Amino acid sequence: MGKVPTVKPEISGDFSKLMSWADNIRRLRVRTNSETPLDTKTARDFGAEGIGLCRTEHMFFDEERILSVREMILSKTPDNRAKALEKLLPHQKNDFKEIFQIMHGLPVTVRLLDPPLHEFLPKSDKEILEISKVVGTDVKEVKSRIDELHEQNPMLGHRGCRLGISFPEIYKMQCRAIFEALSELKNEKQKHAFPEIMIPLVSTEAEIKIMKELVIETAKKVQEENKIKIKFLVGTMIELPRAAIKAKAIAKHAEFFSFGTNDLTQTTFGISRDDSGKFLNDYIDNKIFDIDPFVSIDDGVKDLVQIAVSNGKKQNKKIKLGICGEHGGDPKSIRFCSKVGLNYVSCSPYRVPIARLAAAQAELLKKFKLI
Repeated sequence: MGKVPTVKPEISGDFSKLMSWADNIRRLRVRTNSETPLDTKTARDFGAEGIGLCRTEHMFFDEERILSVREMILSKTPDNRAKALEKLLPHQKNDFKEIFQIMHGLPVTVRLLDPPLHEFLPKSDKEILEISKVVGTDVKEVKSRIDELHEQNPMLGHRGCRLGISFPEIYKMQCRAIFEALSELKNEKQKHAFPEIMIPLVSTEAEIKIMKELVIETAKKVQEENKIKIKFLVGTMIELPRAAIKAKAIAKHAEFFSFGTNDLTQTTFGISRDDSGKFLNDYIDNKIFDIDPFVSIDDGVKDLVQIAVSNGKKQNKKIKLGICGEHGGDPKSIRFCSKVGLNYVSCSPYRVPIARLAAAQAELLKKFKLI
């Protein structure tokens, strides 16, 4: 019958007063997971105090950019990859610039490219034909390259910092986009966000060391070119059991840890989050699980987080600690985050008010020794 008129929700009246009480009590900061200007503004309106996870790969799927992304992936030489990345650089820079403006004065954790490259590859014959014209090769060659990049288990394959090791030019482009966006905002005398650059899927000290050097080197070049100084942090997402266990070594090079509890839960249990719906209810019915471990943090995953927090702090007393998995919006998980000593939780924009309230409740429960 037509579109129903709607009203944008606002935090006001008695609810606003309740939220202000919660903010006065809580110690945990509350950030949001966001990579679009709309989500970022929505989260700010709901009281988010920064971005805990900005997933740069989501910016790559835009219709204008996906061809350049595919050109970059299918290129066999660093020079050809660099040409494709040059086309992506201004888009990434403008995305960051808009987000940094909205989050002015607040921290923004930018995760460098994380998913396996196959996610961006053309699938239909029409898409394959289109990209073959762009890269100047025949369809057969493109299909052969797609086959080369195919992985049996891509989520445990060539993704995260492993891409940065194999194709450092991808991470250099993303870092240049971040620092050039900040440089432009600074030259325009605009207040901007504070960047925290996150290296994904780290499991060894060597990976974070190499990637941190890449970030610092790129920042230095941009600062020299623009004759400005940019402050930033470099850290990592703790999402693999080995990273949690070896946190002391990794903390030598990381200025923050952000616990990616979605993947940490998957890799701890060896359960695919995407496929677990077929049998998790059976596990709950048989009282193997009290609750879906992807909804509320499991005790085994909590142990790994505690190990990482403890050992990370031993190595670096100033290390910043947060969580950016879906558990960051779950009240029960937030109580654990408060108890273990994290600095912030990060959740989707519409869960920010829940997280603010849960963080205050956690503080009261700690005060009365109930957690």
